[in-house]
Amino acid sequence: QVRLVESGGGLVQPGGSLRLTCAASGIQFSLNTIVWHRQAPGKQREWVAMITREGRTNYTDSVRGRFAISRENAKNAVFLQMNSLKPEDTAVYYCKAFKYWGQGTQVTVSS
Repeated sequence: QVRLVESGGGLVQPGGSLRLTCAASGIQFSLNTIVWHRQAPGKQREWVAMITREGRTNYTDSVRGRFAISRENAKNAVFLQMNSLKPEDTAVYYCKAFKYWGQGTQVTVSS
């Protein structure tokens, strides 16, 4: 049984930082492309960042230069370091591996 669990969300002021974690069981992250998505209230889910099995990364334009995705194979986990957060980054953040999704973690950027 595959399970993805996101953690690390919370309330942060504009300009602050958060580090999200996606931990997996039942699927090996090192063999898959892992994608972070987010969904803001009233908006469609959008992809944010991805890391391939070869370790290549890519970001949507709105977060490039502020967010960084990384993977730690020993922990079978993927991380999303989010810096210089803006109110428009407020959303539920999800990780996806193959066809599997986590339950999401809420990120709120507000003063």
